[in-house]
Amino acid sequence: MFSRIPVLGRLDPFLVGILATVAIAALLPAEGTALTAVTWASKIAIGLLFFLYGARLSTHEALEGLKHWRLHLTILATTFAVFPLLGLATKVLVPAVLTEPLYLGVLYLCLLPSTVQSSIALVSVARGNIPGAVVSASASSLLGIFVTPLLVALTITTQGVTFSASAVLDIVLMLLVPFLAGQFVRRWIGGWVKAHGRPLKIVDRGSILLVVYVAFSRGMNESIWSSLSPARLLALVGVCLVLLALVLAITWFGAPRLGFSYEDRATILFCGSTKSLATGLPMATVLFPGQPIGLIVLPLMLFHQIQLLVCAAIAARLAKRAVAAAVAV
Repeated sequence: MFSRIPVLGRLDPFLVGILATVAIAALLPAEGTALTAVTWASKIAIGLLFFLYGARLSTHEALEGLKHWRLHLTILATTFAVFPLLGLATKVLVPAVLTEPLYLGVLYLCLLPSTVQSSIALVSVARGNIPGAVVSASASSLLGIFVTPLLVALTITTQGVTFSASAVLDIVLMLLVPFLAGQFVRRWIGGWVKAHGRPLKIVDRGSILLVVYVAFSRGMNESIWSSLSPARLLALVGVCLVLLALVLAITWFGAPRLGFSYEDRATILFCGSTKSLATGLPMATVLFPGQPIGLIVLPLMLFHQIQLLVCAAIAARLAKRAVAAAVAV
């Protein structure tokens, strides 16, 4: 059920789906009882997504992959230390380039765990260390359930955002509990889940689209989009591009200095530079009550699409180099 990497020159259907969902939310935003119902539907869908993820992940493979601890620590340090520092540095762009809510969104995306499906698929394309990618991306996703709220408490609360232990509990109930339930029943349904990966992708994509619809419906109801000009939007895209380029450079050129092989280098590159939309969107609805949630998650949505397109091109290039090197030997 790993997400397919978009092919250059062809518009990613998932991107089309997100744009269509935003358009629907702009024209027909959910309000009142309908908004409550869609919000609960999105929470259930996200829970089902993490349940299926738990049912798919092999515990044995995960335990075997833990042996490569230097690789995992490097990726986690990039995800939860390097990225947050870069996010904090973007404060200098307020208010000339970013508004306060957009800066909040950029900082929030920097505090999120790595994406699971896309990063593993990218590592696979680039002929990197796939078992290492599975463990690192999975560990990042699970640790993010606790680490991201903690980082929010340490950084974003200074921006006027309230934080409470109940928010962590809500996140645990929404993400971790379904995952553990999937792990528990994996022996009975794991094979079926793997065999039906393509149909179950509807849960993967559909859950995210539901959360996007909820977030942008709230934005329309609060009339927050009048504060976002086309110039601000273009500036935000530029910030996301620079942020991704910096992390890609740090991971790619830093890995050899730490003594990692090409396979591990590719794994650090993609697992360390990507951010999870599936985790970030539902978590934002819990961590930022009363905030302009549509503007806060906008940087994450843009960064997610940019990372797929840029990293897909890099993975394809690395794959060609790996094949040429193998033939030369």
